[in-house]
Amino acid sequence: MVTHSDAAASVTAGRAADMARIVVTGGAGFLGSHLCERLLARGEEVVCLDNLLTGRVQNIEHLFRVDGFSFVRHDVSNHIWVPGDVDGVMHLASPASPVDFSRMPIQILKVGSLGTHNCLGLAKGKGAKFHLNSTSEIYGDPQVHPQPETYWGNVNPVGPRSMYDEAKRFAEAITMAYHRHHGVDIRIVRTFNTYGPRMRPDDGRVVSTFIIQALQGQPLSIFGEGQQTRSFCYVDDQIEGQLRLLDSDYQNPVNIGNPNEFTVLELAEAVIDITNSSSELAFHPLPQDDPLQRKPDLAVALRELGFEPAIELRDGVTRTAEHFARELGL
Repeated sequence: MVTHSDAAASVTAGRAADMARIVVTGGAGFLGSHLCERLLARGEEVVCLDNLLTGRVQNIEHLFRVDGFSFVRHDVSNHIWVPGDVDGVMHLASPASPVDFSRMPIQILKVGSLGTHNCLGLAKGKGAKFHLNSTSEIYGDPQVHPQPETYWGNVNPVGPRSMYDEAKRFAEAITMAYHRHHGVDIRIVRTFNTYGPRMRPDDGRVVSTFIIQALQGQPLSIFGEGQQTRSFCYVDDQIEGQLRLLDSDYQNPVNIGNPNEFTVLELAEAVIDITNSSSELAFHPLPQDDPLQRKPDLAVALRELGFEPAIELRDGVTRTAEHFARELGL
């Protein structure tokens, strides 16, 4: 696996004389930190904005010694000012984990609305490309399977997950409004169940939760009977798809994920096997509005971007478990 020092060395080696300058909001988060790293590796200059509400400095500390990287602690729900030229604004800032929905619903709504508005204003003012990191949650508990970009979703607007779903739906709407009314060059990616190193150990997402529980020998928490399905995308594949979209001319929403569908029970069994854990399974009531199925239709991503995920679940879970074992000192 690539270490922080290896990544920094490859980033430095990949610098180019003629680089674009990209602002990444939420750049100290799980996805954002991987995106910053990849942008630097291909020769871009990166301005990372994060208020560290859910992001972590340890995710980006290896990038501080890389030429072209800068970090600004800032809440994008407030006015954004970035001096100098900006070629792209990639908006990933938002608490996005299930445990965040009840702890910080107002912040989620603000960053999806005010934050997106401010980021679009920055892109418009700088003549920059705007890239919105949206989510498969905009499909809600889908009644169409798999979910194509043309599906409008089945979202409960006042349910316990509504702050995240509706914030992202609004973010997509205002992004398209800026494109149509102001001519901003936009990209919209809908991410599906991404996992990998640098996830927060306590973020409540199923992959990280299962791995932490298995490594500590605790029972794995299964909600319902574990027959709900997800399509798990390893972070390297997710970032590859997003960069392909950024580099393309396609200006409608695009699903990026992995179409291989697994039940939550199958994931739990795989995690126990991979970690050689003695953990048992503990079943709990299914939360309200928890989607029963989730699988991306990747026809647009394949046609427009040539994107297909490459990393299988067992490989990705193994890499993620190794990361968490190091973080836990196991």
